[in-house]
Amino acid sequence: MYPADLALSPAETNRYSRHLLLPEIGAAGQQRMKAARVLVVGCGGLGCPVLQYLAAAGVGTLGLLDFDTVDDSNLQRQVLYATADVGRPKAVAAAEKLRAQNPFIELRTHQMHLSAANALQLFAAYDIVVDCSDNFATRYLVNDACVITGKPLVFGAIFKFEGQVSVFNYQNGPTYRCLYPEPPAPGEAPSCAEIGVLGVLPGLVGTMQATEALKIILELGEVLSGRLLMVDALGMRFQTIRFRAVAANQQLTGLARDYAAFCGELPLEAAPQRAPEISADELKAWQQSGRPLQLLDVREPREAARRSIGGRLMPLGQLGEKLAELTPGVPVVVHCASGVRSQKAAQKLLARGFGEVYSLRNGLADY
Repeated sequence: MYPADLALSPAETNRYSRHLLLPEIGAAGQQRMKAARVLVVGCGGLGCPVLQYLAAAGVGTLGLLDFDTVDDSNLQRQVLYATADVGRPKAVAAAEKLRAQNPFIELRTHQMHLSAANALQLFAAYDIVVDCSDNFATRYLVNDACVITGKPLVFGAIFKFEGQVSVFNYQNGPTYRCLYPEPPAPGEAPSCAEIGVLGVLPGLVGTMQATEALKIILELGEVLSGRLLMVDALGMRFQTIRFRAVAANQQLTGLARDYAAFCGELPLEAAPQRAPEISADELKAWQQSGRPLQLLDVREPREAARRSIGGRLMPLGQLGEKLAELTPGVPVVVHCASGVRSQKAAQKLLARGFGEVYSLRNGLADY
């Protein structure tokens, strides 16, 4: 059934003995894992537990795709790395740890930016893709490349104290675009670097991703295809919603030229310079002085309903449509929850010719 080089050695038989005891897995299942090739996109918070558990389980070939280096701010949640790894390429440091964990598997490092130019050739070399990325441009690119190459995609995402897991493009099932046809407006879904994340959450979500990958390899259980599993870590509540396939999203013929543009993102080299910032105390003094200003809230209506310091509500995603509502020549102070969206909005206003624009530093956190 399997090539001779996939037979389990005595050392592997002992290592995987708890798998071999399970009738649902046994020697044949362990050999399936040994034959499997899984590409993990992103070796960060989600990628670390995914890689650790797939390596420990005996998945024969693991691809580690990441172009980033380890930063000390990663160590709170990216558990493959230690202080001594700071500054090293993540893919290299992770492969080193995994090789020490399990010398019987093959580890392939891909230190590159995933792009439309290299995704299809790279994905063709693997059986399953696990998306552990942290931005929408990469998620849409990974999805489209999986659809075109016919690879099942195990998806995971985290936000503050919440996470999501699903499986896309599995046996003609729904894709990521069936669940999310369009990306959110810029600023609506800030990254972990902008808003933070509970350190243990990636471990919880990543372990579920690894579980789904093993189920696909072993053809066991009910794969999370057509279902989105959502976890609320603070309430320790799990909820599952179902979604259907959309035929047009299952029949892609080519990749988009620019996924960053599709998601409304700017490459770093094209990003505008930061707008001037104003502190909460400075804003309060300005308001008390009676000097004219336009206060602009670029949060979503549901956020403003919970707390507001006044001003005109103009969500970041709708900013371009509502600029005519602003008075030219009157200074503008933009605010949001944390200062991230307001900085982006202020940059846009400056680019549109507004002369005096400020972003409220740290947003409502300091007000």
